[in-house]
Amino acid sequence: MTVKRRTFLMGAGAALALPRTTLASPNVLRAEPVSAQILPEGDGATAMLGFNGSTPGPELRVRQGETLAVRFDNQTDEGSSVHWHGIRLQNAMDGVPGLTQPLVQPGDSFDYRFQAPDAGTFWYHSHNRSWEQVAKGLYGPLIVEEVNPPQVDHDITVMLDDWRIEETGTLVGGFGNQHDFAHAGRLGNYAKILPSRSTVALGDRIRLRLINTATARVFPIRIDGLAAKVVALDGMPLATPRALEDFQLAPAQRVDIIGRVTGQVDFLFVLRDDIYEMGHLAIVGENTTPLSASVDALMQPDVKRPKEIPDRSLTLKMEGGAMGGRHAGGDIWSFNGVSGLSDALLASITRGETAVIDLINDTRFAHGIHLHGHHFYELADDGTQGDLRDTTLVDRGEVRKIAVVFDNPGKWLLHCHMLGHQASGMKTWIDVS
Repeated sequence: MTVKRRTFLMGAGAALALPRTTLASPNVLRAEPVSAQILPEGDGATAMLGFNGSTPGPELRVRQGETLAVRFDNQTDEGSSVHWHGIRLQNAMDGVPGLTQPLVQPGDSFDYRFQAPDAGTFWYHSHNRSWEQVAKGLYGPLIVEEVNPPQVDHDITVMLDDWRIEETGTLVGGFGNQHDFAHAGRLGNYAKILPSRSTVALGDRIRLRLINTATARVFPIRIDGLAAKVVALDGMPLATPRALEDFQLAPAQRVDIIGRVTGQVDFLFVLRDDIYEMGHLAIVGENTTPLSASVDALMQPDVKRPKEIPDRSLTLKMEGGAMGGRHAGGDIWSFNGVSGLSDALLASITRGETAVIDLINDTRFAHGIHLHGHHFYELADDGTQGDLRDTTLVDRGEVRKIAVVFDNPGKWLLHCHMLGHQASGMKTWIDVS
């Protein structure tokens, strides 16, 4: 199938530079208005929000087991917070206003401090009015490096995003659009990759860390020019690396890939009838002394395995939305007939218990369900433990079982990461004590 190169509607354009810097001392992550070149150079710039003068915000890197201390300085005109997505951290640092911390008002700050227990690919983003603030650019990558990382020539972070944008570069308004909320969310008309590096050499061995930062878009991805294996999902290493094939990346999901460059590395958005290039890593020269080691499994995480017979069986039924049935909730969407956070939490669980949760999608749209503070195993129909993730995509009409060891105390959010769906009812919480 021929790749269609369009200047708009899923066009690739030039890659937006991804800042790869450490924080200044003292460590400050400052949310503020920024101007970004989302469209190709020469086209109009875009007024957005960002961290420390850019969107995405700076790439934060720490070593596994180290402590990250960051002062969040809110210099926007709205309340905000920072959620450290995928990190199994203490509850008070999770960044959810009204559940784990107060809202950080304009001009105020909040100090985050936590240890990074797992090596892997994570990210940070606003968790207040996130359907708007994340869409405007309040996010960035958080990489926790292994104590003994795999040998590669380049470790490259690649964020994927889409924007609803005019040809002048102006973001289209209507972030609280009820039509979007009731359907698939705010889908952009322009998408591309945001890589930390734009060139590689033929024969290089590279590690790609892909992060879907879009508020609603599920990206069906093909990567050409790379003989590679998938080594981790959502920051958690696979026990056995898998050959790289076409894959889907739902909002908030991540995938780590290690392999050898065989040509220009193209990132392709694969649809039923079309393929669009979202961007590429250009070839500059050839690596005359390539690394030849096999792609082996990364060090396995220290995550407890669920019990074969769970302590608890829970149900999370997704209802509502356009073309959906009536439900008892007071908003567009609901979980178990309840819309939004309330005293009617999903469950109170004793620390250390294993719970199996039936995720029942009784709607006409897919939902990316994200659990804070923990990872979970996706279960096959026969109960076999599959991938270890923090966000799972549940297609319309699908039932997905997940198994969780709730060993992290606190009040933990469980929500749809199609952020418009979260805003209009799809969130609940679990109390672990």
